[in-house]
Amino acid sequence: MSIDNMILIAFNAFLIQNIILTKFLGICSFLGVSKNKSSALGMGLAVTFVITVSAVVSYFIYEFILIPYNIEYMRTIIFILVIACLVQLVEMVVKKYFKSLYSLLGIYLPLVTTNCAVLGVAILVTGKSYTFTQTLLISFFTALGYLASIFVFSSIRVKLEDSPIPEFLKGIPVGLFTAAIMSMIVLGLKTSLMVPI
Repeated sequence: MSIDNMILIAFNAFLIQNIILTKFLGICSFLGVSKNKSSALGMGLAVTFVITVSAVVSYFIYEFILIPYNIEYMRTIIFILVIACLVQLVEMVVKKYFKSLYSLLGIYLPLVTTNCAVLGVAILVTGKSYTFTQTLLISFFTALGYLASIFVFSSIRVKLEDSPIPEFLKGIPVGLFTAAIMSMIVLGLKTSLMVPI
């Protein structure tokens, strides 16, 4: 695979096919943990680790166990088990070494297990017969796209807290408007670059 192809895959996974802003996967944690930058960064890093590692592990399980034994129909259950194990590992590390981040993330850290973005990437990379290198690039840059989106969104939400917004729009309503505008920007970029959706 050429460097140009690798850059194109990375750019496409990171921005053009952004998991949150174009596919709308992972919205629960995107809205729930983005009230301040530190919790958004912590969640973004946790999801980045889990998406990348679970996609790679799922790729190997799919290619070397599920396909040879003709049990591809088991992939969703197997992938959920892989994701659950990785989230438990992340939760133990964060709880032991980053206590303040653990309290900031609260219930959202265990919810990474049920984050549809994590499972979506694992199913995407196995469903399209990507090579290992493509799987690694797509999963890592998709996860970085998640991290960038949630961090930018949290930065905007922090600024909006001090803005003169009508009371009935504060919180989730203005957050949804902000997310919609971010999504329209990315979709506009996709259209202007004439990238197929």
